Amino acid sequence: MEIALLTDTHFGARNDNLNFNNYFYDFYEGVFFPYLQQNNIKHCIHLGDLMDRRKFVSYRILKDFRERFIRPFLQLEIDLHILVGNHDIYFRNTNDINSLNELLGERYDNIHLYSEAQEVNFGNFPILMMPWINTQNEIYSFGMMDETKADTMMSHLEISGFEMHSGHFSQVGFDKKEFRKFDTIFSGHFHKKSDDGQIYYLGTPYQMVWSDYGCPKGFHTFNTETRELKRIINPYTIFEKIYYDDTQENYEKHNVEKYKNKYVKLIVVNKNDLYGFDKFTDRLLKADSYEVKIIEDFSDLDANTVSDDIVENAQDTMTLLKKYVDDLDVTLNKDKLKGDISKLYHEAQDLEL
Repeated sequence: MEIALLTDTHFGARNDNLNFNNYFYDFYEGVFFPYLQQNNIKHCIHLGDLMDRRKFVSYRILKDFRERFIRPFLQLEIDLHILVGNHDIYFRNTNDINSLNELLGERYDNIHLYSEAQEVNFGNFPILMMPWINTQNEIYSFGMMDETKADTMMSHLEISGFEMHSGHFSQVGFDKKEFRKFDTIFSGHFHKKSDDGQIYYLGTPYQMVWSDYGCPKGFHTFNTETRELKRIINPYTIFEKIYYDDTQENYEKHNVEKYKNKYVKLIVVNKNDLYGFDKFTDRLLKADSYEVKIIEDFSDLDANTVSDDIVENAQDTMTLLKKYVDDLDVTLNKDKLKGDISKLYHEAQDLEL
């Protein structure tokens, strides 16, 4: 049996931003549902964080969600199994009140929701469904892990040591040794795809923040007979960077049409021809991009004095914050503090493009 695996869809992301909403459906209507239909895939498991915000979502987002995401599953007669993720719950310490039950519960015969751990058979292949673990359900969840005969688990877990976003690794969460019973674990939660050969974080299907730039996105299929995990790449992007260097390229011929409906960062490396730069930026600003930000790196320095060391040793915000915490003369749990700072930093990224 071939099962489609999808996770961290975050409908309503970026404060119900319609630019992102439309971009998300480029993926569903151009990649995801056509692939399922062409390959006759009749089962899909969503590994949590269906919605983005824990307490509300706009009617405009819900209209598209119902008509452009839920309806195709009904029309194509695909069984959809959805785990509760941490973004789907109203209270942080319990899964009892969640967006899945409120939006979808007991309305559709082919949509199955999991707010508690449950073993489910796909043909003769048992899978343990493991939603977000919190203080209320932790004992029951680990009890189910002990009792299950399944050696494969679909989950929404926070496990220490895995990459959350590019270059940033989780320093809080469960120890992966607690899950050594299972041959294979597929999980949502962290947005960067990564694995250690046993635990697979599948990553988001599309870009949502600038740290996603350059990271391949998409969804997966899992074959219950061969246990093969296959990745299907999403070709659509919403973030683009242009490294402007007029010593290397003639920008009169640069195609700006490809930046339509994109967020663009124009990073100036060299602009010796100021008139040519103005002409290019004028064309770029008329290309119907959602936004163009012009960044003049090292603009306050003499170009002749900018050495490779300055560039190579430049540190990003999170690296500087972690170094600051390491240098603090306090008795606090520094790993937990760095983990909390990292979460706040990435939440802040969601508020600003």
